[in-house]
Amino acid sequence: MDFYIMNRDECVAKWENRQFTMLKKDFAPLYLVQTENVEHWLATRAIDEHRANSRLLKKALRLTEKDDISTVISVNAVTITDNYWIKPFDSDLTYKDVRFDNDYFANLALRGGYDSFNKAANSKRSRTPELTNIGSFEKCWKLKNGEWWMHKKADHNQQFSEIFAYELGKQLGFNMAEYERGDKCVKTKDFTNNATVNFEPAYSFMNDNEDYIDVLNKLREIAPHTIPDYVKMVFLDTIVANPDRHTNNFGLLRDVKTGKVLSLAPNFDNNMTLIAQGYPKNIERKNDMLVRLFKELMAYDPSLKKYVPDLKEQDVREVLKQVNMKVKSDVIVRFIMNGYNQIVRDK
Repeated sequence: MDFYIMNRDECVAKWENRQFTMLKKDFAPLYLVQTENVEHWLATRAIDEHRANSRLLKKALRLTEKDDISTVISVNAVTITDNYWIKPFDSDLTYKDVRFDNDYFANLALRGGYDSFNKAANSKRSRTPELTNIGSFEKCWKLKNGEWWMHKKADHNQQFSEIFAYELGKQLGFNMAEYERGDKCVKTKDFTNNATVNFEPAYSFMNDNEDYIDVLNKLREIAPHTIPDYVKMVFLDTIVANPDRHTNNFGLLRDVKTGKVLSLAPNFDNNMTLIAQGYPKNIERKNDMLVRLFKELMAYDPSLKKYVPDLKEQDVREVLKQVNMKVKSDVIVRFIMNGYNQIVRDK
């Protein structure tokens, strides 16, 4: 299949006879600027095929080809969080024609169940943002008063961990994506505000390399003004013990019209922190890998220490009170403060 790669209604590149041609580099997806690998770019936009509800969704939609690339092409590679899409050479489609305007398949994507499956299978609709909703947890996009909200399946401890990290980050003045507690899920508002900006995951410029120092140096090259927020993000990851920060759950926001990097994307996806996998046994944070990695980053560039905020035990307790969920508060306070104290011991 030959097609143009679009940014809204502007053609930025083309894929013809399996050959890539860049047309407008400043407005093209960063991953294609870095690699020109169109097929892999498409595959990175696909729903995780290992999610059980992903298989149900594809079956309900009667997709005859269920591989990642075919799945993405079936919805013109459109996502909620950016303006990139693909347009066949012989097509007169516009961006307005291909954008998502309903959440009809949301319940099937989030919860599965035969009733949702049967309802979806009998629908005449076929376009859904769920086919380009990446990640390993069951999730969906829902429309609320014209705004998109991500709903991600979560048990009590995962809900607490996500909401607590959000509230603590907010208390510290960090740039956080907005979160709410839902019915056996957590909800987060689309931080691109319906793609008024383009979200570029860090995978676009780092591939799978999440090494703090390597990311820092790359940001110095392409967007040095985002470094303070990056340091704050990995600081929060460290004190709340988020082992799951990877290059698809942080990234950059770019201006759609100019292509310039505006900022680091708001901090999101903290549902694997703290007690999400159970209460930590290493409360004292001895031989803590995340603490060690963060201190290595500070040693590499001591000037970054100015972005590490002051944190007091009372701050943590106030956030616990605000979240108002049943947890072992004293354990959580000790765990966080022990991690923090190790970080600032030689600040």
